[in-house]
Amino acid sequence: MTDIVDELKWRGLIALSTDEDALRKAFADGPVTFYCGFDPTAPSLHLGNLVQILTMRRIQQAGNRPLGLVGGATGLIGDPKPTAERTLNSPDVVAQWVERLRAQITPLLDFEGPNAAIMVNNLDWTQGLSAIEFLRDVGKYFRVNKMIAKEAVARRLNSDAGIGYTEFSYQILQGMDFLELFRRHGCTLQTGGSDQWGNLTSGTDLIHRVEPDAVVHALATPLITKADGTKFGKTETGTVWLDPEMTTPYAFYQFWLNADDRDVSKFLRIFSFRSREEIEELEKQTEERPQARAAQRALAEELTTLVHGAGQTAAVVAASRALFGQGELADLDEKTLTAALSEVPHIQVAELGPVVDLLAEVGLVASKSAARRTVKEGGAYVNNVKVAAEDSVPVKEDLLHGRWLVLRRGKKNLAAVEVTGA
Repeated sequence: MTDIVDELKWRGLIALSTDEDALRKAFADGPVTFYCGFDPTAPSLHLGNLVQILTMRRIQQAGNRPLGLVGGATGLIGDPKPTAERTLNSPDVVAQWVERLRAQITPLLDFEGPNAAIMVNNLDWTQGLSAIEFLRDVGKYFRVNKMIAKEAVARRLNSDAGIGYTEFSYQILQGMDFLELFRRHGCTLQTGGSDQWGNLTSGTDLIHRVEPDAVVHALATPLITKADGTKFGKTETGTVWLDPEMTTPYAFYQFWLNADDRDVSKFLRIFSFRSREEIEELEKQTEERPQARAAQRALAEELTTLVHGAGQTAAVVAASRALFGQGELADLDEKTLTAALSEVPHIQVAELGPVVDLLAEVGLVASKSAARRTVKEGGAYVNNVKVAAEDSVPVKEDLLHGRWLVLRRGKKNLAAVEVTGA
């Protein structure tokens, strides 16, 4: 296998490292036990977290042992937000979210073999710790002048909101995590996003103070940016989550399928497990025939399969094709069809009316007269069937799963009507 540091660099996954040459040697001498932490501050992980999980997967595939930490303790605190104090969730809610996050991480790592992954929870070593023990045994190693210099803390100190002691103490808790995993599992590397660099180095600093001869490392991935300036992992409807109930597999697939040509090469390198040669070929195809969207399709299928499974991928691909007249809409199950139609313009009506009215009301055309012209020119479709007459009125039997009509103008303009009184 290619040197893992070189591989991560080629994929654009190294933003910061405590000592790249020393880390390269550690991997060469390996295996290295490493960890990445995920706080349950929401009921699901999102695409930013997926960067970290897949980076762990790459490092594991290079022969190293991952520890996946879901922070039952740090999730009760939350790392400092850039603008304001966090709303603290109850212990019961955090405990539920811990289990949900563990269930999302587990399928993406390998828990068998000599480098089997281990899931850990920092509540195990903090819940029995008294405040006096925490201050005497851990807090004494931290210097306030260094703590306030951390980027996240400094931003808050310079804001109107300021920062409370609870969030200020977060970096001590994360530093203690690294020390505990170093002691319990021989963990010598922590990975995370570059926005977490201050917290990552809190751990290396603590270990160096407690165990002066220890050699430990921190590695941070870069913040992912998009060419159009919008935030990565967001759509018009919000965050792209890994939980299929929060972001449907269809919407997840569409996120990757709709990636900007200027971004898709970067996304392939960061998220895909294809070889360099395969990725470079897809990059070449994007350059030569961007309209084919070969790279986007490859990425969408690979990641939807990785996160949601091959069955869900097959269902959303079938839905994508059927919506544009390349498959049978009637063959789509109700959940997949509903998820797909939630991503296009749609309206609710109590009863069916003329097609021209529906085309105008849903916004596929500007007016009823424009709708009539579209029908006359042969460009209007209901459930992929061309509308032959301007006075056509759909009937109840036309409804998919008793509630949906799929309207299309031309080849690419889609909308949906949900009949609530059918």
